[in-house]
Amino acid sequence: MMTAAQNERLTRVGPGTPGGALLRQYWQPVALLDELEGDRPIKPVKLLGQDFIVFRDDTGRYGMLDRDCPHRNADLAFGRLEDGGVRCLFHGWLFDVNGNCIETPAEPEGSKLCTRVKQGAYPVVEKGGMLFAYIGGGEAPAFPAFDCFIAPDAYTFAFKGFLDCNWLQALEVGIDPAHASYLHRFFEDGDTEASYGKQFRGASADSAMPITKVLREYDRPEIKIDAVDYGLRLTALRKLPDDQTHVRVTNLVFPQAFIIPMSSEMTIAQWHVPLDDGSCYWYAIFTSFGAPVNKQQMRDQRLALYTLPDYMPRVGRFNNYGYDSAEQRAHTYTGMGHDINVHDQWAVESQGKIQDRTREHLGSTDKGIVAYRRLLADAIDAAEAGQTPLMVVNAEQASAMTGPPSIDGVGPGDTWGNYWKDADRKRRDASEWASKV
Repeated sequence: MMTAAQNERLTRVGPGTPGGALLRQYWQPVALLDELEGDRPIKPVKLLGQDFIVFRDDTGRYGMLDRDCPHRNADLAFGRLEDGGVRCLFHGWLFDVNGNCIETPAEPEGSKLCTRVKQGAYPVVEKGGMLFAYIGGGEAPAFPAFDCFIAPDAYTFAFKGFLDCNWLQALEVGIDPAHASYLHRFFEDGDTEASYGKQFRGASADSAMPITKVLREYDRPEIKIDAVDYGLRLTALRKLPDDQTHVRVTNLVFPQAFIIPMSSEMTIAQWHVPLDDGSCYWYAIFTSFGAPVNKQQMRDQRLALYTLPDYMPRVGRFNNYGYDSAEQRAHTYTGMGHDINVHDQWAVESQGKIQDRTREHLGSTDKGIVAYRRLLADAIDAAEAGQTPLMVVNAEQASAMTGPPSIDGVGPGDTWGNYWKDADRKRRDASEWASKV
């Protein structure tokens, strides 16, 4: 059982905390490219308890700066985007994407004050329709050659959503293979042909059986955990009739992402990014190995549950997550609709702002969560000792990290270990873009 001190160490992320010091050594998603479209491409961002602005300047460069102007701390989120940077409304001071103060127009003619002023600035890169920023000191780690980062734009779609709870409990739902048979149980099987863009609504690869039926009728998975160079691989096995096995391979990418199957053709890479100790965003890149992604359909489906501009959920504590007792009796296990994001949102938010892990009683199916917490605690210790933690990698190391395979399918019961590898290879060979990598 975890102590209160251990729970604090793993969950707190603000400046000066051990957990926060670790997470600052990694690239963090901070915005969708969609958020910087339109006539005012600037937005405030909170990350790990600190306040920033993310923007695109009038030359097309992306940048991230500290939110308060270094002159007298006015809010740069309201600044003017002009003349190659962000201009503070208070006195017109102008800062570029590198934090250089390039004008102090209210000062006397010939003043050199701007040469002595530097605004906090942070590297920003675009990957898969999202902006990632690095706010740690020293050199940023390299990005692994994962599918979500190397697939062409037409084959990826990015989205996000707010969660009113600590990042760690939000992440842990994704490395719990057993919960899907209950939390995401549907009492009726829908049309698998109409499942595009919806998780747990289609059929598994190499099978006509709806995944809803698999989860409902075979609810005691055997779970295997393997340590890999990027974190953990989790394999959930469900024995089916006729000596077949449902095989679901998911991945924990350290420190705070998982990569899971969306359908037989699509995967989801999802990060859980702390705004502060008590709230986070999930950011996801959906990657298709088959046809190009129908981005408009995917976006419309998700905007049915989230409001712009802040990607806030339309259901939550404030309206009991849309709970309907009649639906719970007859249609879904939760009574909270057919979108699994709502189910997961209830599960993690109902634990409180920060889950009190001193009161939990873990079972054998929680082995992935136990393994991950051990990795996280070890990495925090390593960072405190000045050592290089897991997944802080250089370009050579990152280039060798590919995939990772993420499969949901049905194969022969006695060769499941080869099945998922063969299924991954088959999908890649048939892919317009992945076959060329």
